[in-house]
Amino acid sequence: MSFHEVRFPTAVSYGASGGPERKTDIVTLASGHEERNSPWAHSRRRYDAGLGMTSLDQLEQVTAFFEARMGQLYGFRWKDWTDFKSCLPSGAVGALDQDIGVGDGVETLFQLTKTYVSGSQTYIRPITKPVAGTIQIEVAGNPMAEATDFTVDTTTGEVTFGVAPGVGDIVTAGFHFDVPVRFDVDQIETSLATFSAGEIPNVPVIEVRV
Repeated sequence: MSFHEVRFPTAVSYGASGGPERKTDIVTLASGHEERNSPWAHSRRRYDAGLGMTSLDQLEQVTAFFEARMGQLYGFRWKDWTDFKSCLPSGAVGALDQDIGVGDGVETLFQLTKTYVSGSQTYIRPITKPVAGTIQIEVAGNPMAEATDFTVDTTTGEVTFGVAPGVGDIVTAGFHFDVPVRFDVDQIETSLATFSAGEIPNVPVIEVRV
């Protein structure tokens, strides 16, 4: 997949709107009961970047970014200010934030994930675009040193250990992350008159699978 490892201007994404989307197929039976099924294992996020633009300078910045990505052709990183780290929004990232696996003495590769909990239900989200320099790892409560004990592929979210974690050792992680997205249109339409009058251009952005 064509993807540029560059982040959309964060000052613009800060004011954007959006969030996760699910796909549910619903069939209403003759009895009035419903059968519901979801073909997606993971949610897909949508945003409107237009809402974050407050000046002509920002409009020009977004236009340049759009042109560099050639519209919908190339994906890019997006900072979702409502959900961009392994802990609560008000918290500080720590190596114990997320359980990402259990050692078996053989496996050295682990995927970064974030777990969402509501009551007895959980959803585990793969994190494929961690932010370099923010990843903290512990194994069985022992801090690991990046480049010495492990490496992280920030284009996939995969953590590789030099020595496999021992049998039963809990592997935990803390990190910041971006969402892999692309523009959902091949045209940005606006004018000086309408923008100055407060009309916001529509610049939809949609998450992509990587």
